[in-house]
Amino acid sequence: MNPMDVPVANASSTARAMKVLVVLTYYRPHTSGLTIYAERLARGLAARGHHVTVLTSRYDPQLPSHEQLDGVHIVRAPVLFRVSKGVIMPTFGLLAWKYVRETDLMSLHLPQFDAAGVALRGRMLRKPTLLTYHCDLLMPPGVFNRIVNRIVLQMNALAGRFSHGVVAYTQDFADHSPFLQRFSQKLHIIPPPVELPDMTQSGIVAFSRMHNPSNKHPVIGMAARLATEKGVEVLLQAFPRILERYPNAMILFAGQYMKVLAEEGYAQRLLPKIRLYEEKGQWKFLGVLDPVRMAAFYPNLDVITVPSLNSTESFGLVQVEAMLCGTPSVASDLPGVRQPVLQTGMGEIAPIGDPQGLADAILQVLDNPEKYRRSPQEIAARFSTERTVDEYEQLFSRMLSEETH
Repeated sequence: MNPMDVPVANASSTARAMKVLVVLTYYRPHTSGLTIYAERLARGLAARGHHVTVLTSRYDPQLPSHEQLDGVHIVRAPVLFRVSKGVIMPTFGLLAWKYVRETDLMSLHLPQFDAAGVALRGRMLRKPTLLTYHCDLLMPPGVFNRIVNRIVLQMNALAGRFSHGVVAYTQDFADHSPFLQRFSQKLHIIPPPVELPDMTQSGIVAFSRMHNPSNKHPVIGMAARLATEKGVEVLLQAFPRILERYPNAMILFAGQYMKVLAEEGYAQRLLPKIRLYEEKGQWKFLGVLDPVRMAAFYPNLDVITVPSLNSTESFGLVQVEAMLCGTPSVASDLPGVRQPVLQTGMGEIAPIGDPQGLADAILQVLDNPEKYRRSPQEIAARFSTERTVDEYEQLFSRMLSEETH
């Protein structure tokens, strides 16, 4: 029997093992919503018996060029140099030919400069190609960055044209995205994968003793890179108003805050004021936390906030992770980003880039915590890795069936 004809363990009864090529610019250990999404999808597919290869950049030369993690084969193309957050990989095209030939179908994750070439190879070799559009690309100000931004947008558009389908997280974001509006006829809405490891009460208490030994309250959380589009300065400007009502409040910031790619100037501008709060024990940087520590981080918050400023944020996975732990969210009124709050009622929406509006929304949640209680089961029913993988698996199967008939 051909092993590719064997039904997949733990998958739907109609699913059969597929060779799936996942392509994106940055993969783990790089940390972003996009990479976490792709990792969960790849790992979830591999757990069901599918043969998953990830083709990505070797953005850190100390990373291995080939690696097997959680059943996923990772191939990293060497980087010659960077253009802002983008990477130039001279051998990527050759690697793409090799792995596109060997796969059954492809899952490309945009924004990505190289996606157009990979999708074209998919068309030429009759390999079904599915794009997942995570967010818009907005480069920092400057003539050169505007040129780069335009080139990447054109490459994304070509990738969309060559693809067989396009995935968005929410209809809300799709309705407001110029890119997704162009491909509405082949658009599929699939909720993002959300998961957290179990955490014991003793682990939650230990986390609190380590990071909030003075037992400050309330605790406001943010989980992001210290990057311009994340709106950290909005929270920083909102904090004095929060302290007026809750002088014992503090902010726990989980995520990379030093040497963030292309964000060094932004950090230098914000850090002097943040250091003043750090000295008073009112702000603490936690650094990048692994999933287990994140599962202890969320229950130690009274509210998490996602004050993002533009469409480089399309959802905010951390909101749902926090909600699974009983922590409400205050999110910017951005398409897609507002959906976890709107769908669950577990939080408030704040005006974009408005420190006073953000402070008012946070205070509303802090003043009325019972109003925002929901059961973890209710949240998990809407968002889970299992649901996401189910829907991708079904879509992949349909695409393969249509390509072979």
